[in-house]
Amino acid sequence: MKKKLNLSNFVVALVVVGLMLGTGFTMVDAAKNAPVQMVPKNFADLADAVSPAVVHIKVEKVVQGNERAFGLPGQNPFGGNKQFKDFFGRHFGEQRQPEFKRPGQGSGFIIDKSGYIVTNNHVVEKADKITVILRDETQHDAEVIGLDPVTDIALIKIAVDRSLPSVQLGKSAELRVGEWVAAIGSPFGLEYTVTAGIVSAKGRVIGSGPYDDYIQTDASINPGNSGGPLINMQGEVVGINTMIIAAGQGIGFAIPVDQARGIIAQLKSDGEVTRGWLGVTIQDLKGNLAEYYGVEGNSGVMVIDVVPGDPADKGGVLPKDIITSVNGKKITTSRDLTNLAAGLAVGDTADVSILRGGESKTLQIKIGRRPITLAAASQNQREQKKSEYGFEVTELTPEIARRFNVNETAGVIVVGVAPNSKADAAGVKKGDVIIEVNRQNVESVREFKDLLDRYKDGDGISLLVQRMNAGLMVIRLA
Repeated sequence: MKKKLNLSNFVVALVVVGLMLGTGFTMVDAAKNAPVQMVPKNFADLADAVSPAVVHIKVEKVVQGNERAFGLPGQNPFGGNKQFKDFFGRHFGEQRQPEFKRPGQGSGFIIDKSGYIVTNNHVVEKADKITVILRDETQHDAEVIGLDPVTDIALIKIAVDRSLPSVQLGKSAELRVGEWVAAIGSPFGLEYTVTAGIVSAKGRVIGSGPYDDYIQTDASINPGNSGGPLINMQGEVVGINTMIIAAGQGIGFAIPVDQARGIIAQLKSDGEVTRGWLGVTIQDLKGNLAEYYGVEGNSGVMVIDVVPGDPADKGGVLPKDIITSVNGKKITTSRDLTNLAAGLAVGDTADVSILRGGESKTLQIKIGRRPITLAAASQNQREQKKSEYGFEVTELTPEIARRFNVNETAGVIVVGVAPNSKADAAGVKKGDVIIEVNRQNVESVREFKDLLDRYKDGDGISLLVQRMNAGLMVIRLA
């Protein structure tokens, strides 16, 4: 027997649905006893609050005829292995092509009232001119404060004589899959576009680098959004919009602000990012491998190899050791260890817990510094363009010293020399260890670049070089 329709209940249901669609609907999370917003009431107030601190970025890059545009949709902005590129170009030995200016664009957001702006590295990297357009349509030249190609984060600054609106940084760790977020930026040059969606996934690994930990969202992100903020419903920045998949729809990726916060702070204070380094090759413990070694819950990562002379080797780590925690923080995956080690201060001693032959041990390991290149440490790409000597150096670590078959010593090592460059003409060779610049000791890539900048307008630059099988020699750059 069919039940009769209760007209009053039906009317009430229609009213409730109307309220849900028109004004937003809230339910209670029983676990937290707190309201959870299911449908946002209005994005307009959110946009009004945040968009004044969002900027449009235009760049110009002088490129050769055979170079492709940078920041194209769907491309991996991180590129390949950049460690051994030449100092001021991508390819050695190629016939020189005609140069022309190629424009590019992106987005960014102001984090400091004095004019510090966060964007993506691939937006401003190698740009010869960077112009920032504020919400009031005023345009300002920007300088690069620091770049981190590994995570695709850049910090730039504009000079202003007034206080600028800035954003608040939230906590990406508190984001939940399914939570509403909004993206603000300049897709296709259309400034201050607001798109909305949800957090589709967290902790995405997409093969762009060793620190993959992306927020996936279906909020529309298009070319030009790169570097713009992903914000939560409280108006806080929880991510930096970075990448899209050209063949897909509703799939965009953002760098979690929790990962970016420390990088931004280092770029602001030092102009570069210094990461901790253990010197181990590792792999995840899964399935039968975890069972074979008696590890419960797939906890820990296995050491496959230890770099001789690096921190882990000096601290007593051996191949087949299983690292379970660092400073009390549990390690579950290789990515956990890589990110945790990168965040440790160079020179500090960490407690690394391992399993060896079924027994637990804790080792004290003094954290080393992850190698960086001159390009990654550069404070200003335009300054780098002026110093066209045509070679690249990197930190001289024990691993790199062995790779180039040189004796470990202080200084930096030449890892590439461009043919027909000033360095090539002067006699600089790959594998040379540069100890001094104009009788000033060189301890790091950063010191080396500072010395080049200091003496570039003088009578010349003399390099004290140690070369395998040749000893010490002096090379003079014009």
